[in-house]
Amino acid sequence: MMVAIGNFAFRFRNYLFPLALPLVLLPGPRIFDEYWWAALLGLLVALAGQSVRGMTIALKYIIRGGRDRRVYAEDLVTDGLYAHCRNPMYVGNILMISGVAITSNSWWCVAIVIPLFTFLYLAIIAAEQAYLERRFGDAFRAYCRDVPALLPRFRGLAGTIGRMEFHWRRLLVKEYGTVFGWVSRWILVVAWNLWRLDRLHLDDAAVQGLVAGFLAVLAFWLTVRRLKHRRLVVAD
Repeated sequence: MMVAIGNFAFRFRNYLFPLALPLVLLPGPRIFDEYWWAALLGLLVALAGQSVRGMTIALKYIIRGGRDRRVYAEDLVTDGLYAHCRNPMYVGNILMISGVAITSNSWWCVAIVIPLFTFLYLAIIAAEQAYLERRFGDAFRAYCRDVPALLPRFRGLAGTIGRMEFHWRRLLVKEYGTVFGWVSRWILVVAWNLWRLDRLHLDDAAVQGLVAGFLAVLAFWLTVRRLKHRRLVVAD
């Protein structure tokens, strides 16, 4: 059952994060009395997720993006962050979605969004593991015995990061859209909550900071997109 759900979710995985947005706009009992604590904690959790994704891509990018919207992998990658966690990209995704959910400052949102999307990613992981076991057999089973699926093994992590090359061009090309996506949604959720609290005023320094932040991330997205299409920045 999990594999079937995972194969379905994998086909539409690029729509999972946008799907969370209507849920995080639902009101509910407050997590914090002062809203900015929720916004700050949510931002830190989402940044942690982006950092995990960024390090994964920059150190050793795994070509497991699927083929014809189905699970597919060219090689069994076991180095980089994959030597410490079998699914670091999904760990990053869960953290980013959790961060935006926390930013809603709604217990109902946190209680629905985080378990729901964790379940969906666990199902995708189950589908990928079934495929990888068929494709790579004993090598993949040995890898599963040695490396945890989600909770990272921190022993030796500093050494792994230190001895591997950081591919910043690859990081820019592969991840600029993800950065724009979650940051713009975080700003939207913050603005929505400030509006509900009657605190969305353009003469407020915090609101001006939100506007400046959105314009900055939009300029970043447009710049990298243009550089990518002109092939001035190419993934290395």
